[in-house]
Amino acid sequence: MKNLTPMMKQYLNIKEKYKDAILFFRLGDFYEMFFDDAILASKELEITLTGRDCGNKERAPMCGVPFHSADAYIAKLVKKGYKVAICEQIEDPSKSKGIVKRDVVRIITPGTITDTKILEDKNNNYLCSIYMDITGIGLSYVDVTTGELYTTEITGNEKILINTLFDELAKIRPTEIILNDYLYNKKDIIKKIENKFNSITNFYDNWTYEYNVAKEVILNQMSVLSLDGYGLNGKVYSVISLGSLINYLNETQKITLKHLNHVTFYTIDNFMMLDINTRVNLELTETIRGKNKKGSLFGLLDCTSTAMGGRMLKRWIEEPLINIKDIKERLDAVDYLFNNFLVVDEIKELLKSVYDIERIIGKIVYGTCNARDLISLKKSVLVFPAIKNILQKTSSKLLLSLGKKLDTLKDIYELIENAIIDEPPISIKEGNIIKNEYSKELFELREAATKGKEWIYKLEQNERERTKIKSLKIGYNKVFGYYIEITKSNLKYVPNEYIRKQTLANSERYITPELKEMESKILGAQDKIVKLEYDIFINIRETIKDQIKRIQESAKIIAILDVLCAFAITAYKNNYTKPKLNLDGIIQIKNGRHPVVEKMLGEGLFIPNDTFLDNDKNRIAIITGPNMAGKSTYMRQVALITLMAHIGSFVPADDANIGIVDRIFTRVGASDNLSQGQSTFMVEMSEVANILNNGTANSLIILDEIGRGTSTFDGLSIAWAVIEYISDKIEAKTLFATHYHELSELEGKIEGVNNFRILVKEKGDDIIFLRKIGKGSADKSYGIQVAKLAGVPLDVIKRAKEILRRLEETDINNTALTIDENIEVCNVNEINEYQLDFFNLKYNNFIDKIKSIDIMKVTPLDAINILYEIIKEASEL
Repeated sequence: MKNLTPMMKQYLNIKEKYKDAILFFRLGDFYEMFFDDAILASKELEITLTGRDCGNKERAPMCGVPFHSADAYIAKLVKKGYKVAICEQIEDPSKSKGIVKRDVVRIITPGTITDTKILEDKNNNYLCSIYMDITGIGLSYVDVTTGELYTTEITGNEKILINTLFDELAKIRPTEIILNDYLYNKKDIIKKIENKFNSITNFYDNWTYEYNVAKEVILNQMSVLSLDGYGLNGKVYSVISLGSLINYLNETQKITLKHLNHVTFYTIDNFMMLDINTRVNLELTETIRGKNKKGSLFGLLDCTSTAMGGRMLKRWIEEPLINIKDIKERLDAVDYLFNNFLVVDEIKELLKSVYDIERIIGKIVYGTCNARDLISLKKSVLVFPAIKNILQKTSSKLLLSLGKKLDTLKDIYELIENAIIDEPPISIKEGNIIKNEYSKELFELREAATKGKEWIYKLEQNERERTKIKSLKIGYNKVFGYYIEITKSNLKYVPNEYIRKQTLANSERYITPELKEMESKILGAQDKIVKLEYDIFINIRETIKDQIKRIQESAKIIAILDVLCAFAITAYKNNYTKPKLNLDGIIQIKNGRHPVVEKMLGEGLFIPNDTFLDNDKNRIAIITGPNMAGKSTYMRQVALITLMAHIGSFVPADDANIGIVDRIFTRVGASDNLSQGQSTFMVEMSEVANILNNGTANSLIILDEIGRGTSTFDGLSIAWAVIEYISDKIEAKTLFATHYHELSELEGKIEGVNNFRILVKEKGDDIIFLRKIGKGSADKSYGIQVAKLAGVPLDVIKRAKEILRRLEETDINNTALTIDENIEVCNVNEINEYQLDFFNLKYNNFIDKIKSIDIMKVTPLDAINILYEIIKEASEL
C-alpha cells in the first residue's frame, strides 16, 4: 500500500468495505473499475480491458464506462446477479486540496433496481427477506420503486414451513432474497429456490436478528411509536424479517426511503391459498410454454389503462379473496360499471392521462426525478377531481368509498403548474425549467441576461456600420466565450483596437475589452440562473416528498378503479356473467367456458359445459374420455371460473353459483425435475402428496391422469386409493380425469362419486371430439385414433391396430383388475385366479342390476335405453 498512488490507495480502502460488489469508481466523466473488478466487468460488459499505473511499478487492470451512460451497463451487471457499488466524488474538485473525497453513495442489487427503462411497467420488482428457525418463518418483501411493503409469518413443522414458503415465493417471484444463516445453510432448499424462481439469494450477515433491535428499526422507518397499527405486536418472525429488510435497504440505498411509510401485515389464510403447481398449471400470469403474458389469465383480464392498475390486477389474481363480503363489494362495483358503460368510457378516457405515479414517487425519493417527471405527475392529478366527481355519483358501495377517499392533490397540481414550464428539458442542471413568474429573483436575472444579449445584438449592428464589414458577426462558444468573426477577405478593414484571438481557415476571430466585460455579466447571470433554477427545483421536489403518503393513497385508489373497469370491459367484450356466491359448498356452472381457450378459438367455436359439485352426493366427478377430447380444458375452466369469482371478476358462463373455497389444487400434465433427481412419476406423487396432506373439505381439487407414470396395476391402485382418501378423509370437491375406466365402478360404491365422460362420435376408424361432458363413463380410450389425428405415420397406426387386435385376443391383456377391499394386488403368475373372481363379480353385478329394474315404472324410452345398456354390458362379459 505504501508505494501506491494516493488515488489507488483511496480506491482499495473503499473496495475493502464492499468486497461483494463491483465498485464503480468515479474519475471525472467516467466510472472506472480496477483489478479483479475490471477483469470481471470487461468480460461481462464486453468492453476493453486496459491498465493504469498504480505506483508500485505495476499496472492495475482497468476498464471504465462513461458516467452519463452508466445506467445501461449497471443494469446489465445487476441482471446477471452482481451487486454494483456506486462511488462518487463527494466534494467539489475545484475546491479540493489534494485528492478528491469519494465514497459509495448507493449499492444497486437485483432487488433494488430503480431504472424504469429496464423494469416492466406491469410487474413488481421485489426484494425479499426471510428469517427462519426451527418453528417459524418471517417473510417480508418490498418494491423500492413503488413503496409497496408486505410481511407475513408462518409457523409449524419444517415440512409445513418449507412448503408454505415455496407457495408464497411463487406468488411474489422476488428477484433478490436475503436470508439468515439457518435457512442459507440448507443448500438443497436454496438450490430449489434459485432454480424455481430464478432469484438471487444472499446470506445477510450484518444483522443480529434480535426482536427489539428489529422493532426499533421499523418504528424509526415508519415514524411511529407503536407497531399496533400494523398488527405486528407479538409477530416475532415478521418483525425480525421486516427489520432486517429495512436495515439492508438503509445499508445499500444510503438515503431516507420516505415512501416506505406503511407496511401491510397479512396471514396466509387471508387469501385463497394457491401452491406453485396450481399457479403454473392454471397459467395465471404467464403461459407454461414461453412464459408469455398472452395466453394467461392475466393477459386476458388486463384491460387496465395504467401501469399501477396492471400491477394491482396481477396481485389480485395471485391473491384471490375468501371473505365473501369483500368479494361481493368488488362484484357489485363491477356490476355497476358493467351496466353503466358510459361511466366506464368516461373513466377510461381520464385514466389515459395518468402516468405511473407510484414509480414517479420512487424517483422523487431517490432524487432521480427530473422536471418532466413532475409534469407527468401534474398531468395525472389534473384528472383526479373529475374522477372523484364521477365516483361520488355512483350507487356502488365500493366506488362511493373510493370516491370519498380520493385526494385530488390540488396543492401538488398548483405547485407544479405554477413553477415548472410545460415542456422542460431532461436535464435539471442546465436551466430553462422554472417559470419566470414563480421567482422574482429568477425573473430579474433573466432580464439581465436578456438585456445583455440585446446589447450584443446592437453591438453587432453598430460594428458592421462602423467598420463597413457587412459579414461581421458576433458568435459564442464555451471555449472562447463571445467573439467577433471576420472573413479573411475583409481583414484590411479590421480596427486596430480588435484583439486577435483565433485563426480559422477562412476567418479570424477577435475580442474587445468592451465585449469581454459584457460577456462576464451575461455569463455570470446565466450561471446564477442555472443554479437558482436547480435550487428551486430541489425545493419543489422536497416539498412533494413530504406529501408522499397522500400521493400513494390516491395512486392506490386509481389502481383499484382501473382494475374494476378492466373487469367490466372484459365482461362486456366476452359476454361474462356476474357470479352468485354461497357458503354452502356448491359450485354450479351453467354453460361454463374456458376464458383463454375461448378467445384463442374465436367467437362461437368453444363448446360450453355445465358443472355441479357440492359437499354431498356430487362431491367427486370421475371423468373419462380420450386424450385431446377436452378433459383438461374442462377441469381447468372450472378452476379458473372459481378463481375469477373469488377475485371479483365476472365469469365466462351463462350462470354461476360459486361456493367459497379455501384452496385450489391442480395436478395436471407430466413433467420431471431431473436437476433435483426426480422422475416424472416422483414429481407426480410429490404433487399428489401435497394435495392429500393439505386439502380440506372447502378445497377444490383438480387431478388429471393420476398413476399414469408407473405400471398399469400400480397406477390403477394408486388412483383408486387416492379417490377413496379424498372421499373419506378430505371430503373435498374434486374433478378426477382418468384413462382407468375401472374407476368408473366407484360410482355407487363410494358416496359422492359420479361418472362423467367426454362425448365423441365415431366415424369409421376416425373419431370426432364433441367437447361435451355427459353422464356415464367411456369404454374406450381411442388412443390409436388420437395418434392418427396427431399426425403419427400411417404405417405406425396400421401396425398399432394389428398389435391391439392380437392383445385383445389374449385374455390376460383384455382383463382389467378390479381392486376391492377383499382383493389384494397380485403378481402376474396369480392373475388367472383373479380373472375368475373378476368375471364372477362382474356377472353377479350384472344379474343384480337386471333384477333391480322395476318394469312398471319405466317409460318406453327408458326401456330402450336400459335394453341398450344390458346388451352393451353383456357383450363385455
